[in-house]
Amino acid sequence: MKYGETTFDILYLLFAISSGIIVLLKRKDSIGRLMGFSALILGCGDAFHLIPRVLNYFVDKDFTAWLGFGKLVTSITMTVFYILIFFLHTKLYEWADKKEKNLVMIAMFISMCCRIMICMAPGNHWLTGENSVIWGVLRNVPFLAIGLLIVVIYFQKRNLNTNFKRMWLYVTLSFLFYMPVATIVSIIPMLGMLMIPKTVCYILILVIFIKEAFKPDKLKEQKE
Repeated sequence: MKYGETTFDILYLLFAISSGIIVLLKRKDSIGRLMGFSALILGCGDAFHLIPRVLNYFVDKDFTAWLGFGKLVTSITMTVFYILIFFLHTKLYEWADKKEKNLVMIAMFISMCCRIMICMAPGNHWLTGENSVIWGVLRNVPFLAIGLLIVVIYFQKRNLNTNFKRMWLYVTLSFLFYMPVATIVSIIPMLGMLMIPKTVCYILILVIFIKEAFKPDKLKEQKE
């Protein structure tokens, strides 16, 4: 089990970070930068948690504090990842109603601030490895709000861009797999296995970024 999980984690991190670099090198406009930095933040953030997790399997040392700190970092970087995906949406599509766009932006900003503030609260006991269902729920309520907004806005525009037509589905599934782990895994440890399909959803999102980065520039083709 540990060898399979270790291999999966390492390959995922390499793919996520490589995807970000490739997208940034291939597409240099605002859309490319948002996709590239999103991938890098996702990969680098997850590394803070996954690398200590891998080392914990093979090194005879207590990694409780490092694993907890990694979870804290990942909680924040995941939040930033989805905020960047929101701004990516604003670049990909036109918003007919500017007021609606501003309201969604405000809601995203408030949810992000609440999420980060709750994650930073000492009640989470990140460094001691204590798991609290109450704190798990509290810190994920604003995160879920961010996810719901992302799903709704991408679902509404799903037919306007072939590469992004399933973005709403992958985000939905990632949250469905993640929420049980983030809230009640201390009660049912086996739920931790759901992190694997959640990570697969992230990989599928990164594949979208790569496809979009390599999409032919129609305007350039027309000029040629």
